[in-house]
Amino acid sequence: MADDDQQEKSEEASPKRLEDAREKGQVPRSRELTTLGILVTGGAGFAYMGPDLIESLLRVMRNAFQPQRSAWTEPDRMMLMFMDASFDALLALLPLLALLTVAAALIPMMLGGWNFSVKALSFQWDKIDPIKGLGRIFSIKGLVELLKALAKFSFMGAVGGTWLWHSSPEYLGLGSQPLGEGLGTAAAFVLTAFLIAISPMAVIAAIDVPFQLWEYSRQMRMSRRDVKDESKDTDGNPELKAKIRRQQQDLAQRRMMEAIPDADVIIVNPTHYSVALNYKADGNRAPILVASGVDLIAFRIREIAKKHGVIQVDAPLLARALYFNVKLNTEIPTALFAAVAQVLAYVYRLRKTEPRSRHAVALGKVEVPTGFRTD
Repeated sequence: MADDDQQEKSEEASPKRLEDAREKGQVPRSRELTTLGILVTGGAGFAYMGPDLIESLLRVMRNAFQPQRSAWTEPDRMMLMFMDASFDALLALLPLLALLTVAAALIPMMLGGWNFSVKALSFQWDKIDPIKGLGRIFSIKGLVELLKALAKFSFMGAVGGTWLWHSSPEYLGLGSQPLGEGLGTAAAFVLTAFLIAISPMAVIAAIDVPFQLWEYSRQMRMSRRDVKDESKDTDGNPELKAKIRRQQQDLAQRRMMEAIPDADVIIVNPTHYSVALNYKADGNRAPILVASGVDLIAFRIREIAKKHGVIQVDAPLLARALYFNVKLNTEIPTALFAAVAQVLAYVYRLRKTEPRSRHAVALGKVEVPTGFRTD
């Protein structure tokens, strides 16, 4: 049962897992969306820049096929003409190529956003391992990718073939047209063919994008064991943290017990709560709570106080009010000044009459403000 729980990916990916995946270059991507985006960008760029592009290419072809007579007798001149023609053709195509380059860089960011990973660029031996490569090819995922490629090819081939069959008279008649007119007709024909070609690509991309998002989410899912391990890595081992907390609590409790012998008074419930106060008229603005506890700790406070001769006063309402409203090693609130002053005054008088008293003595009724009462 434990092994099944570790293998079952039933939990959503945590932000840390997604961030780690991005650092490794694992982000959702759709090749179909990228292909469609580049095709649409190229088509739009060709439609906008097409006339100038065709004119530039015509000029290159005219210069190339109508050379001066001297070019035929000078081989070096022919090479220079070829280089000039190549440069002019590249210069004519450069705006369209630049547009396609920008599109190829930006369009993938539409799914998964910008991500640059050094780890993804690092060399990995398993990428060139032929055994693992064959395993990927003949895996279920490889079969699915093959079926997708065949389905895409069949779909696009069927759409494109049907259109070419019905448009055969148009492109077969291009040879009978003059060069300039034929190039214009061919450009319009290519643009129409392009629009026909991207129509099935748009359908395929519309299916592939949700699939890639679902597949990425499925791959990133975590088992309960993964969640626990990640929590240990980020927040620390729970058992170790609990042990540290216990040690801190024990240390704080020892320090609290060490402060009891110097306390001026222990106010008790008399059985469930014990609170120790210390007041130095020359150092503190108000009495400070140096120890407090309930049940077993309260009993321990009373035992230490008795051993060191610290007077204990039975004032249940005030003991509970101090326990629930005052933090350790902090001054008591102003609203309790009067009640605590009454206790301290009683203790100072008692020290003069019974300096060795170690038992709880009853003070009588001590008034505690309504907002601090817990009864």
